[in-house]
Amino acid sequence: MHRLPVDTETLLSSSPALSRSAAAHLRAVRPKAGEEMELFDGRGGTRLFRCEGEGRLVPAGEPVFRGRRPAEAPVLFACITKGQRWDWTVAKAVELGVSRIVPVLSGRTIVRIAPGDRAAKRERWLRIAEDAARQSGAVWLPEIDEAAEFADALALAGNTVCFAGILSDPPPPPLLDCIEAAVRAGAAAQGRPFSVFVGPEGDFTPEEAAALARTARPCSFGPAILRAETAAIFGLSVLAASIHRGL
Repeated sequence: MHRLPVDTETLLSSSPALSRSAAAHLRAVRPKAGEEMELFDGRGGTRLFRCEGEGRLVPAGEPVFRGRRPAEAPVLFACITKGQRWDWTVAKAVELGVSRIVPVLSGRTIVRIAPGDRAAKRERWLRIAEDAARQSGAVWLPEIDEAAEFADALALAGNTVCFAGILSDPPPPPLLDCIEAAVRAGAAAQGRPFSVFVGPEGDFTPEEAAALARTARPCSFGPAILRAETAAIFGLSVLAASIHRGL
């Protein structure tokens, strides 16, 4: 079934006026008259509509709202990577059910985004997230922050139960062991979301790694040195699997 992201007002309308991007997608998929599609608002709301030709949609059911976003949905802190690698990270994080993405600018991040350009970049990432949610069947869109300096992101990470991929010799414990140890210690009952924090292509600076180790739980993501975007999705996948299992 085709899906389109809309705002909540459009979802509730009996004759929805689609945004330019949603209307363009509808034209691209060329639904047949009588075909049903789902509109979703990214806030837990969905509704079936029927296509009546010429891009006109009529309700085929009542709106369904799923209440609040699951409290256990993870958070991703990730240093921004180059070009399409970051776009890919955003899309896959949405598929894995994150509640929030905090793009980080660290000392060794190759990509630099001027403060005046950060709002526009965030809008682009939101469109990528909408497309990923449309494709994956997600009903919740994550919050996506504007690009944050490392120190600001670290302060935000302090409000979560954070697991940081840090390269060191000897290596820290495996990520899964760290998650299980945090759960045994009662971290899941603290009311804070779980998160992962991954570095840039050139890894964290020694000063950043030391500061992160004081705020988060240093973890190993395996014996190989992963690319930054691979590390982000590996960390989220292990965390999401643990959450799905019930932590």
